[in-house]
Amino acid sequence: MNKITKTIVSLLVIVLILGIAFYPKVKKTFFAEKKEEGKEKGKGGPGGGKGGKTTVVVMVVKSTRLDDMINSTGSILPNEEVEIRSEIAGRIIQLNIKEGDVVQKGTILLHINDDDLQARLRKLGYNKKLAEDNEARQKVLLQKEAISQREYDIAVNSVNTISADIEDLKAQILKTTIRAPFSGTVGFRYVSMGSYISPTTKIATLTNTNPAKIEFSIPAKYASQIRKGNTIEFVTENETKTYAGKVYAIDPKIDPLTRTLQIRALSPNPGGVLVPGAFAKVNLILKTKGSAILVPTEAVIPESKGSKVFVVKNGKAVSTKVELGTRGEKNVEILSGLSIGDTLITNGIIQVKPDGEVDIKEVVQ
Repeated sequence: MNKITKTIVSLLVIVLILGIAFYPKVKKTFFAEKKEEGKEKGKGGPGGGKGGKTTVVVMVVKSTRLDDMINSTGSILPNEEVEIRSEIAGRIIQLNIKEGDVVQKGTILLHINDDDLQARLRKLGYNKKLAEDNEARQKVLLQKEAISQREYDIAVNSVNTISADIEDLKAQILKTTIRAPFSGTVGFRYVSMGSYISPTTKIATLTNTNPAKIEFSIPAKYASQIRKGNTIEFVTENETKTYAGKVYAIDPKIDPLTRTLQIRALSPNPGGVLVPGAFAKVNLILKTKGSAILVPTEAVIPESKGSKVFVVKNGKAVSTKVELGTRGEKNVEILSGLSIGDTLITNGIIQVKPDGEVDIKEVVQ
């Protein structure tokens, strides 16, 4: 072994001895720094290290009305609607239709020229007077046995025939005046003063919207549970307000194509807010169960042997087993496990640990 090799080996031995001597002190210092760094990282973060608080959103459990209901969609219909048309042909000589006006039942909307009918009525009036005079004379002659019964009957028949013609003509004259069949709002007008119209001519529309009708359908399996007088609640696509109504008509048959049952309900509409043709989201209430505890569906955690929720007690998240009842679109009924006034965690459940400390960020209603 030469001199250089001996020097290198000697240096390696010295380094090894020093390393063995100072390793315990280096190890202790290194891990102490790591531990302090871990504590700093874990301090105060949601779901962080030991002692950290989880930020959650909660609600205070309260009693809520619970109804057994069916969800459906439908349309708003007018209470009454009609296309105004004339029963006879003629020229308009009076027009009282103003688009958008509210008219009362019996209001004259238009009048058709009836000069020819009035002339015929006067002519029949003269003929009737002559026929009545003739009948009176024939009656005197019959009493004197100067004429036969048959001749007198012919005179009486003439009077009756003319009277019937007069009644028919008066009915025709009445048709020249068109009146509002019910109170409502006049829609667009399609004729003008002086227009010649016939029974096929659409003059205008008349619509009554108070009360409003709501038409919707439900699955056939609920047909036996529906009764006249059932309550509905609904909202329209342009309104956030909830309206109420009552079922007044049920289709006597189920649609064989859709297997649904058509239903109509009435809802007060004094202000005309419910516009015919609008979409309606309907809840048909079959039975009112009374008060119950309802919680958001996302607050319930399913387990193999049931379900549980987290409530806040003394600043900590406590796991509580619950029994579920009726499920709704967004809520679920709690039959047991929760009490009125409990603070239920509704958001942030994923980070929550049993008996872990929580920080309430918001209380929702």
